[in-house]
Amino acid sequence: MRLGSPLTDPRSAFLLVGVLACAVYLNALPNQFAYDDMHIVVTNTGIHTLDALPNALVQPYWPGDYGRELGLWRPTTTALLSVQYVIGGGSPIVFHVVNVVTHVVVSLLVLALLLELMSVPAAVSAGLIFAVHPVHVEAVANVIGLSELISAAALLGACLIHIRGGPRTGWRSALLVGALYLLGFGAKESAVTLPGVIFLLDAVRRQIAISDLPGYLADRWRVYLVMLVVAIGLLAGRFAVLGSIASPFAPLGGDLLEEIPRIWTLGEVWMHYVRLWVFPLDLSSDYSPGVIPIAIGWTAGGAVGAALAVILLGLALFAWRKPDMGRGVDTARAAGFGVVWFLITISPISNTLFLSGVLLAERTLYLPSVGLAAATGCLMVRLSRDRPRGAAVLLVLMLALSSIRSWTRNPTWYDNATMLTVLIRDYPQSGRSQWVLGDVLLIRGRVSDGLRSYRAAINLLGTHYQLLTEISKRLLQVERYQAAEGLLKFAAQDHPEYPLALGLLALSRAEYGDAVGAEEYARASLEREDYDPTRHHLLAWALAAQGRFTEAEAARARGLEQGEALFWQQYMYQAYTHRARGDTIRAQAAVDSAWIRVATDIGRASLDSVRVADFGRESLLESPGSEGGRQGR
Repeated sequence: MRLGSPLTDPRSAFLLVGVLACAVYLNALPNQFAYDDMHIVVTNTGIHTLDALPNALVQPYWPGDYGRELGLWRPTTTALLSVQYVIGGGSPIVFHVVNVVTHVVVSLLVLALLLELMSVPAAVSAGLIFAVHPVHVEAVANVIGLSELISAAALLGACLIHIRGGPRTGWRSALLVGALYLLGFGAKESAVTLPGVIFLLDAVRRQIAISDLPGYLADRWRVYLVMLVVAIGLLAGRFAVLGSIASPFAPLGGDLLEEIPRIWTLGEVWMHYVRLWVFPLDLSSDYSPGVIPIAIGWTAGGAVGAALAVILLGLALFAWRKPDMGRGVDTARAAGFGVVWFLITISPISNTLFLSGVLLAERTLYLPSVGLAAATGCLMVRLSRDRPRGAAVLLVLMLALSSIRSWTRNPTWYDNATMLTVLIRDYPQSGRSQWVLGDVLLIRGRVSDGLRSYRAAINLLGTHYQLLTEISKRLLQVERYQAAEGLLKFAAQDHPEYPLALGLLALSRAEYGDAVGAEEYARASLEREDYDPTRHHLLAWALAAQGRFTEAEAARARGLEQGEALFWQQYMYQAYTHRARGDTIRAQAAVDSAWIRVATDIGRASLDSVRVADFGRESLLESPGSEGGRQGR
């Protein structure tokens, strides 16, 4: 079988797009785990075995702290990550192979869909550009980008089934679309836009006036009914798991967006959308304030971005009035279709209708860029009518430069250290960079320098709840309890509905041996989120230390239902209960077990005072010849 030119022969086109989509990401296969991979894959024991998977599917996508606050529930992605972890024994190569293969599939689906809407040259140009574009590196080269890939694959597959099902949708086609909608929406929230995309596909292929809507719905009601049922089911699931439908967190450093006109900041975000597609040389893993500032008025960047958005929308509206699109037909309407596709699919994370949790992330442009690729492919073909040689040279140059940039960007996501080093080097003005730098400096023992970086991060990002609580965790680890408590009290006052800051305050008070304070904060934390074994065990200790053993036993039982928690206060709970029962030998043994496990100077001092005052034991801090005395110094 002989193959013709890819610009005229669809078989050659599919082969070329698939080969390029794979080749440009081959050097991503040796990558390890980086950035959010560490939380969602490496330390997330809920996906490490298939036995634990059913429980993980009804938990937030982000495990542990902030799971509900971040507003993410992605059961499809959680299930796929778990299966990959089990198959590969946790090896990163399995995840990266799956990501690259899925990107190849998505690129082929983009080509197949656009071949239904445009001429072969336009569709192939778009498919090739999509396959190698550098803005997709974060989604493909980073393991958790799987959510973007699977969501896009499912949505594109649903679009193809819908288009090929004819002008009237039957139940078979509707149910297939619904199944893919369930898969895609369960992988990433942006797939919720499928009904809008379905309507767009119908609208670009035939005129749909208001008077035509009854007839249109008579033809398509089955597919919209199935999608409605799926959407209601998944939104109900989100509410059951997360307690809300949308994320309650503003973008990192973007709390002010809840109070001021967002257009001032979104204008600059829109300018970055255009820049990242047209000139993707400067790429970043972070676009928090410092990279994209929160504007409190019109800025030059915001005004330019808003103007570009208005111009593009105007051109799209003008193009929409041109003849309908169809297979083998190129009209200006194809460019309008691409812009509208982008607007529909970017809407869930654009911060326009509601705050989404990020100002901008390159991985979130994966599905929306299908529309940008379609518009670019259409423009390339229109250019070729007047300057065929120039258009060919331009396309080859675009593909070559894009491939090179993607290839050189892939190693940035090799591992956590590499990604963070590049981020700090390229964007030291980023609030997240200063936050990360503070963590690194504290780990290296340079506490004063780390605190300066933390102050810079707070100046750039503001008093965002996640920022304050994460910094506080680090401060607790290096025994800066007073500084940590100051930040935690502010976070708890600013967001009293969240449990984490209160829980960390309970932990800090417990380290000081303050049973009353630990009880107060532990109870307040558990009122907001009951599932937290650490807080239940802390509460049990605090109650036992006050002699309230009936309440302590109930808190202890609740904690054991949820899991163990290994810290010195847990053994002191046992010491108090044994003493109350008159078993002084076991009580003293429990105190010694607590001493072995205490890890901080403040904790040692607190525990040592309890040994003397409550148990009549010799102070270990004053016994240099004892093992405990050597640990305490």
